[in-house]
Amino acid sequence: MGIIVAILLFSFIVIFHELGHFLLAKANKIRVNEFSLGLGPTIIGKKIGETKFSLKLLPFGGACMMGEDDADDMSEGSFNSKSVWARISVIIAGPMFNLILAWILCFIMILWIGYRAPVVYDVEEGYAAAEAGMQAGDVITEINGRNVYLWEEISLYNQMNLNGEDLEITYMRDGKETTIFLEPRMLEGDSYPRMGIMGEAERKQPGIFGSVQYGFYMVRYWVNYTFDSLKMLVTGQVGVKQLSGPVGIVSMVDQTYQQAAAVNIQSVILSMMNFGILLTANLGIMNLLPIPALDGGRLVFLVIEAVRGKRIPPDKEGFVHFIGFAALMLLMVVVLFNDVMRLF
Repeated sequence: MGIIVAILLFSFIVIFHELGHFLLAKANKIRVNEFSLGLGPTIIGKKIGETKFSLKLLPFGGACMMGEDDADDMSEGSFNSKSVWARISVIIAGPMFNLILAWILCFIMILWIGYRAPVVYDVEEGYAAAEAGMQAGDVITEINGRNVYLWEEISLYNQMNLNGEDLEITYMRDGKETTIFLEPRMLEGDSYPRMGIMGEAERKQPGIFGSVQYGFYMVRYWVNYTFDSLKMLVTGQVGVKQLSGPVGIVSMVDQTYQQAAAVNIQSVILSMMNFGILLTANLGIMNLLPIPALDGGRLVFLVIEAVRGKRIPPDKEGFVHFIGFAALMLLMVVVLFNDVMRLF
């Protein structure tokens, strides 16, 4: 059951991404040749108007085919016949829809169960926070110059700071702002360097309008989480062997589902929503990166076109995207191998 839920969740996120491309294409009167869920051979397909809607054999990925790779097609309604700004809006719509979906899920979660405020509940002896004089009730407002709104953001700094670099902490106590520098440290039993503070378990209920605001804060947290994870990958703190692809993601969702199902249905729903936020935020950000063959790579060429006032030669752009696609396929093979090895 967990595997089925994982595939449905993953498919919903992908289809929402492609829906962004589809709706903006239609808004700009761009012809969509095929809108598909999945990859590989077509299982079911039906043409409605000018668009064929298909369900593919492999339940991962999807596509909104607009003929964007056919540079010679300048016929009415073709992707390449439209203005550069129309094409930019269509390409950027997919990642933006992923981030919109992340916000919707965050809004629902916060409205339902509230959020954890960045308030210190307890200070542990032996760590830098206690030595610097932090106390229960302190409200952390900034870490390394970045505003803090959720306790999860503090946990993120702790978990991502594997080298134990000093942290600049700003907190409020009795209306007074104080800034200190803490050196996280590892004591016996710790898996990473810690500041030595604990957060409140109690969640705050901000109401509808507050949930709108804190929904954005939570999306911001997941965006920062994605960028911090990429930074760790680039700097070598995380290796390629630790990356997960669709198989690994399905396996993790399945494990999370099984654990949550042993508690109650609410736990299942909240766990799947949390996983959904993580996946859709990651998909949105990753697709905006300037990597050839991804939406972000296409945006780079479109922005250059907008600045230059003329297009990059199609053969050169196509070659770059081909190299990027080949590199991505090679990475996917490595990630798939890692996922399979972890299963056994």
